[in-house]
Amino acid sequence: MRSLRSHFVFNKQERSGIFFLLLFLVAIQSTLYYRSFKSETSIRSAYLLALESRLDSLKRLENVQKKSIFYRFNPNFISDFRAYSLGMDVEETDRLFSFRTGGKYLNSARDFQSVTGVSDSLLKEISPYFRFPKRKNRKSASVATKKKEVIRIKDLNQVKAEELQTIRGVGLKLSERIIKYRNYLGGFSLDEQLHEVYGLRKEVVERTLLKFRVLSLPEIKKQNINTISLRDLTTLPYINYEDAKKIISFRSKFGRINSINELTKIQDFSAEKITRIGLYLKID
Repeated sequence: MRSLRSHFVFNKQERSGIFFLLLFLVAIQSTLYYRSFKSETSIRSAYLLALESRLDSLKRLENVQKKSIFYRFNPNFISDFRAYSLGMDVEETDRLFSFRTGGKYLNSARDFQSVTGVSDSLLKEISPYFRFPKRKNRKSASVATKKKEVIRIKDLNQVKAEELQTIRGVGLKLSERIIKYRNYLGGFSLDEQLHEVYGLRKEVVERTLLKFRVLSLPEIKKQNINTISLRDLTTLPYINYEDAKKIISFRSKFGRINSINELTKIQDFSAEKITRIGLYLKID
């Protein structure tokens, strides 16, 4: 018994050591608890701040959406989202889209309600924001359009280089090249000959022909295809030396050419080429 008791009896120094040990353990436990509590509090505070920020963002977004929805607009051109934002259901929206698909237009708030079937309360809320375009007098608008479309077309064979330069895409060089090619041909006989000017793009030709066309045919002295020489043939537009040789050979073979169209029998002589050659040759 004494032996057992001796294990639980401490002298003054040992009791002091145990006391300080317990005090140390209590201090550590308190510190750990405080840190845990502080950390948890910080996490909760951070979460609350994030939640508050999110709510503020949602409120701002709601205000923006309200502003974007409720401004003046043409109800003829609303989208699914706009219709939904205004409080229209799917059936009301479909009726509006079906009406517009037919090429018809709403001209008043009454038309809007008649077509869509929205309630009086909803119409009262959204109709102040409707904006319908003012209809112009169709007759006066039509007359104005016709006046606007009238363009005075000038003769392509009389136009000057300065006038050609008013066409977008025709500068100094191209305008001079058009005049030079016109002189080489002896004058334009066809509007399509403008496409033959080197460097003149198709779209530029089309713009040019809106203002300038062949209104007067040039006076071209045609040569007799049955008597013209090889040398003189080579001086004509659209006929090079090889083409001239083929024409003379064909004429020699058949003795006489009775129609310009007979040249289609010559290899590589297209209908377009023969049409152009026919501007300078005749049958006598």
